[in-house]
Order: sequence, then structure tokens, then C-alpha cells
Amino acid sequence: MNAQPQGATVRVFIALAPPDEAKDELARELRPAYEAYPAMRWNRIEDWHITLAFLGELPVAAVPLLRPPLQEIAATRRPLELALRGGGHFDERVLWTGVDGDLAGLHLLADDVRATVRSCGIPFEGRPLRPHLTLARARRGDTVSAVEAAAGLAGFAGRSWSAGRLHLVGSNTGRGPGPIHYRDIVAWPFTGTDVTPRAAFPGAG
Repeated sequence: MNAQPQGATVRVFIALAPPDEAKDELARELRPAYEAYPAMRWNRIEDWHITLAFLGELPVAAVPLLRPPLQEIAATRRPLELALRGGGHFDERVLWTGVDGDLAGLHLLADDVRATVRSCGIPFEGRPLRPHLTLARARRGDTVSAVEAAAGLAGFAGRSWSAGRLHLVGSNTGRGPGPIHYRDIVAWPFTGTDVTPRAAFPGAG
């Protein structure tokens, strides 16, 4: 393996990912939008995810610190039953679909993940969780496409699915002019039954 250059960083987040069946279902629902708004920057289906904690650019050496505690979270949590629902936009530019199902469990999991990040000494000032899956971004100056595409998703009600793995995700290492692609650094199955926050990090939030 080639040594990482000194000062190397990687863009990291912790997430859940819908199964292929749920992604295929949403992709079929999006076909009219794909055709109507080809100039939007559509995320690859392979990169669709529900972010629990976005950590931004981290030193490559910091990433291994996250592995043991995140693995412990997965080992003590049960899978979450979720579904993709409807559509919306942020600031008339970012198109997303919403998340339904066990939202209480999702918020507890995100709280636990964020506390773990802080316990590893990694600064994290996350915004309140708004469960969603980002689909596309409109070009600068385009305030119509994302709004109209969101309206087209208003009636979408996807099937229920089980989020069975916790994903530690990193950006591609080749930073070219194109979109950033992501890959799993590692993913752990949820194998426990606990649905309450762990007490390992008192006072963390």
C-alpha cells in the first residue's frame, strides 16, 4: 500500500444507506425529473445516503480513531425500519426526498454517533438532524428546477426497508473537476437490540 502524503485529508461522514430495492423504486419515480431537468447535478444512485454526522475534511490519520466506537454502536443497536417519502428543497437549489418510519430511533442513533465523534477528539458542530436523502443540486442561478422537481415528488411513498448497517464513508481520493464520489471506508451490521442512547459519554449531545 502506498503511504499517504503528509497532511493528507479525506472528506468523511457517517450514514445509513437504503437497500437497492428502495433506491430503484425512487429512481423510477425520478425518471420524469431526470428528463425534465437534465442540467441539474444529479447524485449517483450509488452515493445516495442518509447522513447522521458530516465530519468534513479530516486528517487521514484521524479516521482509524472512529472505527472501534462506531463498531460498538452498531453491535448494540437494532436495525431501523425506515422509508423514503415525498420531496423538498433547500434554498431552492438542493433537491431531496424525506425519510419516514422509526424517526425516534434514527434521532437516538444520530445523537449517539455524534457523541462518539466528539469523544474521539474530533471537533463536530453538527446542525440538528433533518433526515433526508439528497438527490441533486440546481446550477447557480436556477431557482426553478429543484422546486418543481420537489413538487413532483410530493406524493411519493416508498416501501418500508430495514437500515441494517452503519456506514463510515469517505470521498474519492482523486479530486478532479467532476463531482466527488464516495465509498465505504467500512460498514458494520446492526446486531443488537438496544434502542436507547448509551451512557458512555455523559453530558455529550
